[in-house]
Amino acid sequence: MKRIIALLCIVTLTLGLTACAGKAQPQAEESNASSSQEEASSVAEPESSVAEEASSEEPQESSSEAEEPEETPVADKVLVVVFSATGTTKGVADKIAALTGADLYEIKAAQEYTDADLNWNDSSSRSTQEQNDPDARPEIGSDPISLEGYGTIYIGFPIWWGEEPRIMDTFVESYDFNGITMIPFCTSSSSGIGRSGQNLAEHAGSGNWLDGQRFSGGVSEEELQDWINSLQ
Repeated sequence: MKRIIALLCIVTLTLGLTACAGKAQPQAEESNASSSQEEASSVAEPESSVAEEASSEEPQESSSEAEEPEETPVADKVLVVVFSATGTTKGVADKIAALTGADLYEIKAAQEYTDADLNWNDSSSRSTQEQNDPDARPEIGSDPISLEGYGTIYIGFPIWWGEEPRIMDTFVESYDFNGITMIPFCTSSSSGIGRSGQNLAEHAGSGNWLDGQRFSGGVSEEELQDWINSLQ
């Protein structure tokens, strides 16, 4: 009887040990699986870090620089405009252009004036007839000029019968002088500039017209320079 009991105890102990062994194996497997996941996670982490670093190192698109506003060109150039049928006024205009560093534009008649045309003693001469007709507008033969960039224009002419030649009226009515300072000058043997500057201003209808000045054909550069300085 004691042997039977002893055998039963041995069998029971053996069965108990077997059951414990069976329960421990899944835990080990779970532990191994957990370790594998941690290792996989630890391996994957550097890849994520590398991706983040790569992303941070990617050059960012630079914002376009603001365009600088275009500078408005300053109209500071100087121009000398002259009509001279005999060359006397042209000589004075050349001196003014040299003293001021100005460009020079010469008004030439489409039909040039002859000595007979300029004979003021002949009541039927071309110049006499034109000056007696306020509406006369002789045609200009020289090419048109652009006034862009000019802030000051000296405008010269001879005095015919106490006034500007009618071809000067043709010129001023052909251009827009807005924003430009207009400075008339004339040549004559005795007559002053009279209403010529005012006439031109009225015909032009634009520009800032200053009082004009009369010179003799032989005016010196010193005298012209003093006059130019007085306009400042």
